[in-house]
Amino acid sequence: MHIRDVLARDGMTASFEFFPPRTDAAWSELLAALPEFEALHPSFVSVTYGAGGSTRDRTDALVAHLAATQLAPVPHLTCVGHTANEIDSILDGYASRGVSNILALRGDPPKGGVAAEPGHFRHAADLVRTVRAFNESRRHPDPRGFGIGVAGFPEGHPETPNTLVQMDHLKAKVDAGADFVITQLFFDTDAFFDWRDRCRLAGINVPLIAGLMPITSLAGMRRMAELAGGTRFPASLLRSLNRCGDDADAVRRVGIHWAAEQARILMDRGVDGIHFYTLNRSDATRQIYRTLGLEGRVGSAAGIQTR
Repeated sequence: MHIRDVLARDGMTASFEFFPPRTDAAWSELLAALPEFEALHPSFVSVTYGAGGSTRDRTDALVAHLAATQLAPVPHLTCVGHTANEIDSILDGYASRGVSNILALRGDPPKGGVAAEPGHFRHAADLVRTVRAFNESRRHPDPRGFGIGVAGFPEGHPETPNTLVQMDHLKAKVDAGADFVITQLFFDTDAFFDWRDRCRLAGINVPLIAGLMPITSLAGMRRMAELAGGTRFPASLLRSLNRCGDDADAVRRVGIHWAAEQARILMDRGVDGIHFYTLNRSDATRQIYRTLGLEGRVGSAAGIQTR
């Protein structure tokens, strides 16, 4: 289902992100958890794609599996390290499976890898234009082609400290044909609202979906800070975590409560959607869903199926 139809159906979307497991044991764990995610009726689920296409086969396998469930997959597609012909082939494969939406990202080259051919895909906007050209070729079963998502960074991008230039980059992706934006994870909800206002001032009027990740361990929080780059942890959150000391269960409760409060505030102030970075685990997301009364609300409104 094209993202425009998903948004019209659900009003506010609620969605998840998965990553392709690296081991057989992790595959089995994720597949066993999928019915729990299905029971939440998300609007869609995204599937990550490794640097330079390093998880291409695993991403493809997970997307193929999800396409046969009620979990509508939105594959990430990064363009650095790919030629135009490779991107075209990947899009053909997804179109033939009936995948309706793509998250178009620049991505990073794999360690020791090389970038794409000169002139190809310097920026995510280049990939958006390529997907739009594919749509115009009418090779997708939906006459509109793929719905195109891109990434947004409410707390800034580490490679672009100038926030005015950063907004120019996001505007370029939207002007190239992006239909929606999913943000990097954040913990400062006020930063999201300020960024949303700046987007609207810049003429970016597509839906802005907020990315949330509940903290479930202190080690996990440090990994988030390392991977996300630039993510700010508000003092009130850190004070709550400090009070937990070495109590791992208390840390998890604080992290889930914080994410649930973020989601509640976002919903109260009219967010277009919430995207949960799940780390392939359903427990924290299910708890937040129940707290917010989301369980069973989205993805099945008006009796419309998710596929």
